[in-house]
Amino acid sequence: QVQLVESGGGVVQAGGSLRLSCAPSGSILSVNDMEWHRRAPGKQRELVAQVTRGGLTTYADFAKGRFSISRDNTKNTVYLQMSSLKPEDTAVYYCVFVINYGTYWGQGTQVTVSS
Repeated sequence: QVQLVESGGGVVQAGGSLRLSCAPSGSILSVNDMEWHRRAPGKQRELVAQVTRGGLTTYADFAKGRFSISRDNTKNTVYLQMSSLKPEDTAVYYCVFVINYGTYWGQGTQVTVSS
């Protein structure tokens, strides 16, 4: 079964940057939107950003100006560049691939921002 594999999480000081990547372990055809979600401790999961197949992007208010989502359709890979990180950005970050008949979710990667 194809899985999404995230990488790039870790521990960073406030004000620092991280780049998350997500790619499938096998072939997934016709991916529509690619998304990043996160779940902070004690909070509900929330959408961080999404990018359409054509490259249109949408961001949560907290991500605007600090995070940048991009995708490489030739590699079926999505990225999340995060800058000016804050302690409140600490969360498990999940990538999501939206296809015509459902979604794929990654297992999550931990991002911890220390103050």
